[in-house]
Amino acid sequence: MRRVLLVGLVVVSMLLTAGGWVTLRGWQARSHLVNAAGLAKDLSAQVLDGDVARAQRTLAALQEQASAARGATGDPVWWLGQRSPYVGDDLSAVRQISVAVDDLARLAFPTLLRVDLASLVPTQGRLDVNRLRAVSAEVSRADQAVRRTSERLRAVPTGGLVTQVRDAVTALTAELDQLGELTSAADRGARLLPPLLGADGPRTFLIVSQNPAELRATGGMFGAYAVLRADGGRLRLAGQGDASQLRHFDPPLKVDPESRRLWSDLPGRYPADVNLSPDFPAAAGLYREMVRRRTGTTVDGVLAVDPVVLSYLLGVIGPVAVPDGPPLTGSTVVRTLLSDSYRDLDTEAQDTYFARAAAKVFEALFTKTVDAKALLTVMRRSIEERRILFWSVRSEEQRALAGTRLSGQLPEKDTVPTVGVFLNDGSGAKLGYYLRFSATLTVGACQPDGRRELRLRVTVRSTAPRSGLTESVTGLALSGDKYTARTFVSVHTPSGGAVLTGRLDGRGTALGGGTDGRRQVAVANVEVGPGRTRTLDVTLLTGQNGAGTADLVLTPTVTPWTTQIVTAPRCEQ
Repeated sequence: MRRVLLVGLVVVSMLLTAGGWVTLRGWQARSHLVNAAGLAKDLSAQVLDGDVARAQRTLAALQEQASAARGATGDPVWWLGQRSPYVGDDLSAVRQISVAVDDLARLAFPTLLRVDLASLVPTQGRLDVNRLRAVSAEVSRADQAVRRTSERLRAVPTGGLVTQVRDAVTALTAELDQLGELTSAADRGARLLPPLLGADGPRTFLIVSQNPAELRATGGMFGAYAVLRADGGRLRLAGQGDASQLRHFDPPLKVDPESRRLWSDLPGRYPADVNLSPDFPAAAGLYREMVRRRTGTTVDGVLAVDPVVLSYLLGVIGPVAVPDGPPLTGSTVVRTLLSDSYRDLDTEAQDTYFARAAAKVFEALFTKTVDAKALLTVMRRSIEERRILFWSVRSEEQRALAGTRLSGQLPEKDTVPTVGVFLNDGSGAKLGYYLRFSATLTVGACQPDGRRELRLRVTVRSTAPRSGLTESVTGLALSGDKYTARTFVSVHTPSGGAVLTGRLDGRGTALGGGTDGRRQVAVANVEVGPGRTRTLDVTLLTGQNGAGTADLVLTPTVTPWTTQIVTAPRCEQ
C-alpha cells in the first residue's frame, strides 16, 4: 500500500509540474500572439499605405513574435498536454493558432511585400506583361500559403473549446478568409491579365457603361460602349457607340428558358433589356452578339462599369475634359451624367456625351501616370460593390472568374445561405437617380427538416422632386403620376430554398414567380412617389443549411444600399 501511495504521489507531482509548465508556456504564447496580432494589423496598414521600409521592419518584429509563440507551444510537455483530458483540445487549438500565425509571417507576408504594385497598373498606355507574369508567380506562392494555413485552421474542432480559445480560432479563421479573398483575387488577376492584355496575341473587348438612373438587375441599363483593343500589353480605344444605335432585334436572340419565363423575349429583343436577369455572363453574351450583328465587330469579352466607378477613378486620375460638355471630376461625374445631362441635353446628345465621357476617362487612365496603390484601392472597392463586371468568351478564363464578384453571378452552391435582391426599372424613366434602398435580412427559426426561416425587409425611398424634371427623366407615363418610380424587385432565395410570403407596407401583395437554377424567384412591383417610402417584406426558407448567418447580393445603385444582417445561433443537427 505504501508503495502504491508513493507512486501515486510521484505521478501527481509530475502532473502538477507539467501543468505549471504548460500554464507558464501558455501565458508566454498568449503574450507573443497578442503582440503578433498588433504587428499584423500595423503591417496591413503599412502595405496599403505603400510604406515598404516600415513594413519590412514590422515584418521582422512580427516574425520574431510568431516564431516565439510557435516555440512556446512546441516542446514535449506541451505535446503531452495536448493528449490530456479536459484541456487537450484547447492546448491543441492554441498550438494550431501559433503555427498559423508563424506560417503567415514566414511564407505569405514576405512574398506579398515583394510584389511591385506599379506592375499592376498601366503606364503611358501600356502594361509590362513580363513584369506582371513575374508578379503572378510571387502572388501565387502567397495565395497557396494562405490557403494551406486556412485549411489547417478550419480543421480544428471548436465545439468543446473554452470560450477564449474558441473565439480566437473563429476570429483568426475569419481574418484568413478575408486575406484569402485578397490573395486569391490577386492571384487570379495576375494570371488572367497577361493574356487579356494581348500577351499571347491581340484581344478586343467592349467597355459598357451601365446607367443606374434606369435600373437593371446587374446595375443599370447598358448605354454607351467603347471598343478596347489590347496588344502586347498596349491598350487603345478603337471605337464607341451606344445601345440606341443597335435598335431592336426581330426575331429576338435566344434567351435562357428560365429568364424567358420571367422576362419573356425582352432580353433578346432590346439591347437595353439584356440584363433584366442578374446573370451577367448571359447579358454580356447577348450584348456581344447584338454589337456583332449591327457593327461587324467581334469581341473577346465584355467589361461593364457604372458612373460611380468613373467617380472613383477620377478621384485618382484628376479632372478630365469632355468635348461639348463640362469637365468631369470625381465629385461631380455622377450628378453630371445621371442628372444634369438629362436637364441640359436632348436624347441624341446625351448618348453622344455618355460615350465620349467614358472614352475620355479610360483614355486618361491608360495614358496618365497614376498612383498604383490608390488605383488598386478604388478598383478593389468597385469590385466589392459589384460595379465592375467582366465576362470572357474563352471558357478557361470564365472558369477562373467563377465564384468571384467580378463574374456577376450568384453562386451555384451556397457556402452560407445567400439571398439576391435585384432591381429593374418598370417605367422606362430615369428616376433611379433619386431612389434610395435599404435591406435587412434576419435569420429566423430552425425548421424540423433542417431548413431555416429568413425574413427579408427591403425599403425603397424616393427623393425625387414633385415637378421640374424633363421628359427624358420622367419618361412617357401612360397612367398615374409620371414622378412615381416603378421598380420590379426580384428576390432570389438561397440555393434549394423557397418563398413563403410577401407583404407590401404590411399588406399581402401579389408576387410574380419563377426559378433561377436551384433558387426560387419572387418579383414584386413597388411604386413609390416623391418623398414617399415603401416597405417590402418577404419570408423565405433556406435549403438544408442550419447556418446562423446569411449573405446578401444586391443590385448596385447610385447611392450604396444600407444593409443589416441579423444572425442567430446555428441550428442543432
